[in-house]
Amino acid sequence: MQKIIIIKYGELTTKKDNLNFFLKTLAQNITKTLGTLATNVYFDTGRMFVEAKEENISPIIEKLSKIFGIHEIILGYKDADMEMSQIKANSLALLQELTFTTFRITTKRSNKKYPINSMEISREIGAHILKNIPGLKVDVHEPEINFNIEIRYNEILYYYETIPALGGYPVGTLGKGLLMLSGGIDSPVAGFLAIKRGIKLEAIYFESPPHTSEAAKNKVLALAKILAAYNAEIKVHVINFTQIQEGILKNMPRDYLITIMRRMMYRISAIIAHKNKCHIIVNGESIGQVASQTLTSMKCINEVVKIPVIRPVACFDKLEIIALAQKIGTYETSILPYEDCCTIFVPKHPVINPSLEKCYLYEQSVDYEKMIYEAIKNEEIIQIKNTEDMEKFKGIL
Repeated sequence: MQKIIIIKYGELTTKKDNLNFFLKTLAQNITKTLGTLATNVYFDTGRMFVEAKEENISPIIEKLSKIFGIHEIILGYKDADMEMSQIKANSLALLQELTFTTFRITTKRSNKKYPINSMEISREIGAHILKNIPGLKVDVHEPEINFNIEIRYNEILYYYETIPALGGYPVGTLGKGLLMLSGGIDSPVAGFLAIKRGIKLEAIYFESPPHTSEAAKNKVLALAKILAAYNAEIKVHVINFTQIQEGILKNMPRDYLITIMRRMMYRISAIIAHKNKCHIIVNGESIGQVASQTLTSMKCINEVVKIPVIRPVACFDKLEIIALAQKIGTYETSILPYEDCCTIFVPKHPVINPSLEKCYLYEQSVDYEKMIYEAIKNEEIIQIKNTEDMEKFKGIL
């Protein structure tokens, strides 16, 4: 028998006519992520397989656990010998290595030409196990070991170890989006959820030196690095927002600072998204969490762009967002004490029901189109791959 990693698709099987596109993308994502760890990646409509050397199995499973489109990861075995006597021998050999008292044999026969049906195979294998391993009992409801046998056209698969995976769609199958990535808790979680739905992300970060520090920028790049483990890689567009922010601060009422600032960020994000063929903007806004995230504020801020804006955590409460941030590994970085440009000039009493007419009026006091042009012209692009060394971020992690 050959040890092999088996991948189950889950939600992808609902794609029918488009299934092959999704599977090809998933295989490409796996191949790219695993690199030289795997010796072969191949698939059919029912399963995907990863072949590798024994010593690479554990690191491969770790990497597969962060790839969207995988429902379950299975450590199994395959054998081309399809004789019933060999199935019995293989099943016994594998189960003799384990410690358990109850078990069940589950057989799936995708090869309907195989002369013995699934129920009969399960009965024969179960009887063979009971005869050769003393003290065991069959439990079809809650067994300690559920031993699976799959009868395929050219091989038999055996497995009992299954690891739940992330599910979702393979990254890139639904196009590209631009994530408004800050150093907070919410936006990396929103990015993760967008990636889960098959969206390949780029990110935009607004810095405001000297009001924001290099450490704040590195914090955001560290968050991008964590997301890159799920996204394969992330291009980060760093926008110097200082001139725009100071212009707003100098010329506009303090209660409208955040509203106008967010409108400027949306304008810039829409232009960057268009230039980079991103279909949507993604952000971490959660309804009612802060003044700029009331429904009235969202409507007023969103008015400056035509591109769709997706808010994956819009209906999550803060505790739900924190729990997911902890699960995906961004929380400890997000709570590091480095402020971004959305927090350094927050007024004591920001407007929660902004007037669109006032926004138009206040924005006439600055030549924002020129400032936006300069900010985009001087953007810094940082490409982060999921294999990149984290050494550059060690000062803040």
